[in-house]
Amino acid sequence: MLDAATINLRYSLRALARSPGFSATVVLTLALAIGANAAVFSALDAVLFKPLPFPNGDRLMRLTQSVGDAPPGGTAPIRVEDWNRLSSTFEAVTGFYVEDVSDATAEVPEMVRRATVAPRFGEVWGVAPVLGRGFTEEDHHGPPSTVVVSERYWRSRLGADPNVLGRQLRIGTGTPRVIGVMPASFLFPDRQADIWVPAPLDATYAQSRALAWYPAIGRLKPGVTLDDARANLGVVQAQLGAQYPETDANLRVQVEPYKDGIVASARGSLWLLFGAASLLLLIACTNIATLLFTRGAERRREVAVRVSLGARPARIARQWLTETTVLVVAGAACGLILASAATRTLRALSSNVPRLDEIALDGRLVLYTVAAVAIVTLLCGMLPALRSARGVLAGEIAGGGRAQVSTRQSLHWWLVGVQVALSVALLAGAGLLVRSIQELGRVDAGFERAHVLTFRVSGAFADMSGPSFQQRYATTLDALAALPGVESTATISFSLPGVPTAFEQEYGLPSGRVSPDVRVLAEERTVSPSYFATLGIAFLEGTPCRSGGGPGGGEVLVNRSFVERYGAGAALVGSQLVRTPQPGSGASAVSATIAGVVGDARERGLDQSPAPTVYFCNVAGMPSPFILVRTRGDPDALVASVRAKMKELEPLRAVFSIASLEDQIGGAFAENRLRTIVLALFAGAALALACLGLYGTLSYVVSLRRREVGLRIAVGALPGHIVKQFVSKALRVLGVACAAGLVLALASARVLQGMLFGVSATDPITLSAVVGIVLVVGASAAFLPALRASRIDPMRTLREE
Repeated sequence: MLDAATINLRYSLRALARSPGFSATVVLTLALAIGANAAVFSALDAVLFKPLPFPNGDRLMRLTQSVGDAPPGGTAPIRVEDWNRLSSTFEAVTGFYVEDVSDATAEVPEMVRRATVAPRFGEVWGVAPVLGRGFTEEDHHGPPSTVVVSERYWRSRLGADPNVLGRQLRIGTGTPRVIGVMPASFLFPDRQADIWVPAPLDATYAQSRALAWYPAIGRLKPGVTLDDARANLGVVQAQLGAQYPETDANLRVQVEPYKDGIVASARGSLWLLFGAASLLLLIACTNIATLLFTRGAERRREVAVRVSLGARPARIARQWLTETTVLVVAGAACGLILASAATRTLRALSSNVPRLDEIALDGRLVLYTVAAVAIVTLLCGMLPALRSARGVLAGEIAGGGRAQVSTRQSLHWWLVGVQVALSVALLAGAGLLVRSIQELGRVDAGFERAHVLTFRVSGAFADMSGPSFQQRYATTLDALAALPGVESTATISFSLPGVPTAFEQEYGLPSGRVSPDVRVLAEERTVSPSYFATLGIAFLEGTPCRSGGGPGGGEVLVNRSFVERYGAGAALVGSQLVRTPQPGSGASAVSATIAGVVGDARERGLDQSPAPTVYFCNVAGMPSPFILVRTRGDPDALVASVRAKMKELEPLRAVFSIASLEDQIGGAFAENRLRTIVLALFAGAALALACLGLYGTLSYVVSLRRREVGLRIAVGALPGHIVKQFVSKALRVLGVACAAGLVLALASARVLQGMLFGVSATDPITLSAVVGIVLVVGASAAFLPALRASRIDPMRTLREE
């Protein structure tokens, strides 16, 4: 068997070397298909299949709380301690929150992402520092005086100092000392976090059961199931509800695998791309099978000679499979090189896709590629091998094959039809996504997003306790507004307009204004009074609001949608609006006066219709609000001036996330664009392969029918009729294949529907354009072989026969 395999391999290499064009075409086709498939699989594997990069990461659970039908949210720090103390199914439960603060340790202040962590931080994540120690119980009492830093921070900001333990840093308003350095392999949920400080358990705010902001993470004990944890924590929370009825009686607890919460947003896009890559691989296999059939027909005399010399059909089949295997292995090797480059590109373009930085060309990807090679070899080589090994007559030696006047090559046309149908399905999906991106770019946002520069200044929640906090930001806005080239300035807390973010609250209106059965739900934003003029949001009614509409109330503005949904024709200006706390949350109601009405703006994302919105007027509703600077020209031209002014105003604080508003909004939809670009590339490659298959098949049919065509021309057939005959045959195949492709596209419409904006998954314009493109490109691919057939010299053909 080894000798036979060696002989087959040598013969295959010689045979393929005699046809370099054919071999290169097959290898490049496979490299493209397998490379794309491997790259997408590596992303799918890294994001969805691989366990979290922590010891026993499958035992990490996300714990959330909710009241009534409100969506699950953060958890109160004191409740995390209760769950940890009373639960019997968790080894440990911890929590954390992150904020951007100023790091003035070096000469130039920089922004650093700080995570404040609850006790048992190391126990839950299962990772210990490579230098020094983690936090102890004593570190969680009193103001934070210790800090653990990342390996990245240790190298970039501390010069990889081996004696760093005990060194004091200037973080925000504190000077903690370094007690540990985390390993480079530690991938904290927020990948931008570089320092960790202990949360003080004895702080006043940490004792409140109403203030909930921790993402709580728990590690299950060995052998405990998810259902066990849910049941146990439900019992624990029932006990807490009886002990603290005012805040915990109506509170529900949800437990889900931590990994599911991380990757949920990217799951649909990745599976869509993997499906597209798999279709591309199937199209490539069909294309290569067509080429192999054509090559087999050209080598009928060779096979006939081997049969007449005593070669058995099984030996011939093995020879063909060996040649296919050589081609597939070469294509897979080139495909892995392409996959390596593609994964680097994916990492660079998709910084907002969770876990994509964990992509690696590892053993799992190699095993997947080996499996793909085996499948492709069988799909591409088995049928041509079997067909060449049987039905070959020794009469081929006498040239009987050349005596044929006409022959039907239905299998070749079927393979072309399959390629075209799959290409139409891919093109339809790509076309719909492209249309969706176009519609998103044309949408009326309700605000002017051009010529606006945005940035943030590092700060901490502790800064908000001082009386000068609001005044500091008001001074900053005035100073920036005085810069040359600046028209106006404003702030907005938590999220920029047009960037997908939802922050819905429940409100109450005076009796008689709205039916008691109607829940008044609206998005809430905290903005400076100049926000509406800076973004060009129309003022419709009432008077502009004054600053001071924070947690204490003050004046608010509502948008047109709020008035239309809840005003019921009555004037709302001057009414009292009450923010209703969640039942059992322990929070107090906030009352404010509706000062006026403004136009609708797509605050919660360009892809979402304007929702009822309440604007609290306050210069800064969080430690690091977004600062908006409207410029007369290009916003990027003022970056240096803004940085210089902020260094003058806030020398110990860092400016970060500085970019134009258009770039910020575009970055929020980067995943949509990447998904569209990749799918469009796959669809274009699929169409090219289908056209290549059509061209090859028609060229092969023309070569078989040379004598027939020559005779027809000899008896007076016009060249135009010859061209028309072959092109018509190709168009008939294309028409049937396009119809089948549209059926596939409509069948997959449900998968795409949730990813589209402003266009239906059955949009007739897009589907018609796709069919038109395929017919035009396919007809062009068929025209060249048909034209070549019409120029056959009949005398030369008859002499050859």
